[in-house]
Amino acid sequence: MIVRLFPYVLLGMLALQAHAAEPKTAEPSKPKPALTSVSAKEYSADLMQLYREARLEDPRVTAAYARTEAGKDHEREAFGALLPQISANAGANRIKQTNVLISQIYNSENYSVGLNQVIYNKATWENYKKYESLAKQAISESDEAQAEATVDLAQRYFAALAADDELELVQAERRATQKNLDRVNALYEKKYAMVTDVLDLKARVDTLVAQEVDARNQIRLSRAALSEIVGRPVTEKLSRVRTDVELKVSEESLASWVDLAQADNPSIKANLSAVEASEAALRGGKGGHYPTLGLNLSAQNTNEGYNNAIAPKTDSYVAGLQLSIPIYSGGSTSAHVSGLYQDQISAEMQLEATRRQVVKETTNAYLTADSSVEKIRANRNALSSAEQSSIASQKAFAYGVVNAVDVLTSVQNEFKARRDLLKTQYDFITNLFILNRWAGKLSEASVESVNVWLSNNSKTDLVPDRTSKQ
Repeated sequence: MIVRLFPYVLLGMLALQAHAAEPKTAEPSKPKPALTSVSAKEYSADLMQLYREARLEDPRVTAAYARTEAGKDHEREAFGALLPQISANAGANRIKQTNVLISQIYNSENYSVGLNQVIYNKATWENYKKYESLAKQAISESDEAQAEATVDLAQRYFAALAADDELELVQAERRATQKNLDRVNALYEKKYAMVTDVLDLKARVDTLVAQEVDARNQIRLSRAALSEIVGRPVTEKLSRVRTDVELKVSEESLASWVDLAQADNPSIKANLSAVEASEAALRGGKGGHYPTLGLNLSAQNTNEGYNNAIAPKTDSYVAGLQLSIPIYSGGSTSAHVSGLYQDQISAEMQLEATRRQVVKETTNAYLTADSSVEKIRANRNALSSAEQSSIASQKAFAYGVVNAVDVLTSVQNEFKARRDLLKTQYDFITNLFILNRWAGKLSEASVESVNVWLSNNSKTDLVPDRTSKQ
């Protein structure tokens, strides 16, 4: 059995070594367990499934793809002006000619084919180079739009997941508080508890009931936001973050991430292409001062002579060169060049602003994700302490050591610790998406690597059942 498994283990180790070459912020410590069977009741949608649906249904993604295709078509259109321009003409006329000598009516025909080829035209060439850069800009902008849509999907996914969690936590806290209220009521009837304890617990139960109403509404709102991207109602359960994964920071430094972002960020690439396009446009504008040279070829067959007079059919073949030298255009060409120069400066400043923004956002995402890992560990410890404190308070209350308000406080602290832990986990994963987006590494593989942290088990309990322990 071990011998048969060895090739698969070896392949897995090689795959992990190849994947480790790219900077990562966190990785799961255990592989995702295989799903054997899922019933309709237990079925849950994960992030990868919704990502694939959104790639087909999100208007931002499809619009970005359309802009990319349009950029390619505009590039081909500009390139076509550099190729031979061929045209064919045919005409038939009915002519009546009258003078002092004759009066006649006759038909005439003419056929011609012409070819014009640019030999030297700087403005036309630079116009092609401009649209070539604009096509590359459209591709980079499409990549940026897809990355932005992916981050938006992840944020809405975890917002919907947080709304689901909040409802379950409120319901669990209400049940625990109601249980304590029932115990205090029983003690109060026996004159072993004060009325203030009863009122405090009842007020907390009523507050949780109101919070439950708000939590249900927040679920509907968050699902509506998620449905907007996916293009269908998202009613199934969402896969939660697994409890058996350990998030750890990548060994790559902040400087490495910043360098990677400045090299691969699609926004920077788009602005670089915009600068190249503005430079080509400026060179093309200056080409208005340059002479142009073209080749003309034509062939004609006609029976029309001078002044539309009837003549024998004649074939004419013409080859020529046309040189055009601009001398003065009222200053419009110079003004056009001056405006294009300012456009170039604007594009360069936009590139610099984008570079600074990418550095800032990459730094923020890295530092936030880095600190979130430590915060997750701290929140787990805080939750463990809060759970122990809650259990101890329950037991102490049974022996009359603490009052009901102390129990209420311990329960509130426990559920606050649970909310803080979940929020920190969601914030970490979201910042991981943001970091990869600004670094230009957000792809389907990135989504899949995060998706392994989600569990397909819809029975994941946010709050353990301690009924048997008490």
